[in-house]
Amino acid sequence: MVKLGSSVVADGDGEPRMAALSRVCDALCEQHRQGHEVIIVSSGAIARGMRVMGLEQRPSSVGELQAASAVGQGRLYWIYDELLHARGVTSAQVLLTFFDMSARTHYLNARQTLTKLLDWRVLPVINENDTTATDEISFGDNDFLAAQVAVLIGAEELILLTDVDGLYTADPRRYAEAHIVSEVSDFALLEELEIGHTTSPLGSGGMRSKVVAADMATAAGIATVICNGLRPGALEAVLAGEREGTRFATREARYSSFKLWLKYAKPSRGTLLIDEGAVRAVREGSASLLPVGVVDVLGDFDAGDAVDIVQSDGGDEQGRALAKGISNYSAEELRQVIGMKSAAVRAILPRASEEAVHRDYLVVD
Repeated sequence: MVKLGSSVVADGDGEPRMAALSRVCDALCEQHRQGHEVIIVSSGAIARGMRVMGLEQRPSSVGELQAASAVGQGRLYWIYDELLHARGVTSAQVLLTFFDMSARTHYLNARQTLTKLLDWRVLPVINENDTTATDEISFGDNDFLAAQVAVLIGAEELILLTDVDGLYTADPRRYAEAHIVSEVSDFALLEELEIGHTTSPLGSGGMRSKVVAADMATAAGIATVICNGLRPGALEAVLAGEREGTRFATREARYSSFKLWLKYAKPSRGTLLIDEGAVRAVREGSASLLPVGVVDVLGDFDAGDAVDIVQSDGGDEQGRALAKGISNYSAEELRQVIGMKSAAVRAILPRASEEAVHRDYLVVD
């Protein structure tokens, strides 16, 4: 799976970088001819729409962003379709929203569609459906979309193309002594680096979102590389297995497909603060979370929503994040039975589940 950032797709004026796009399509079509399954995730619809409409700055309002995307999306896909068709590869446009990833049925349908396209030897070109997204249901940028689709489809490798050579120890445009990090095997060590949100005038991401995307993908056992999509030969080197850009080593995939979806795709709607006994049961015993272990309920959510599970520090403040799970109770119901044992819970809510969060629907951080 290869994700192209806005700075790779378009120049500062919003014009498509046809030379770069042609090189990317050359490399990916060669992989396709060799029998590999290839997926493109592309930013750039808003940038293309801005150019068509003569907008000098990226809009800030949701309505204007959606309108710019509506103008640019068809034109952007047309470029990919023409480039891929000229190289003998059939493509398909796939537009996804955050809801498609967060709703389990939609998630499985998206997987089924992408799997069938790959079976048909069709190359999917994916973008976020910006025209229907809102602030609440948006990937924010396509790095997260690419990582989630990589997890969804079980990709072997995720390649994030940007306009720099990889992850640096600091912003190379500000610090001359900054040097590239060629390999990352421990994400905890990245806390020492200055990883910023700096973006191009046309984009919405930045290096931090790419690192988070790499964290998500490698947790699912997917190797991830950040490299320069504008430099000739860089993508080809990555595809050949050569050292290029920043490579994030795969980690042992600890979670099932369902729990990966729960951890990374389904948004949390509230928080449960739990006591020390519940912490031990959940973390060490892989047990379900019962109402008796809940100290406080934060937020407003329904049964079936995802909630963050946090260790209480004994006061009013939240403690350390522990897990995430799907609640069997609404927030209102759970507040009625906080700290109660099962018999007392049944006396108040006779038809309630014994578990606040069942262990099969819980993923520990």
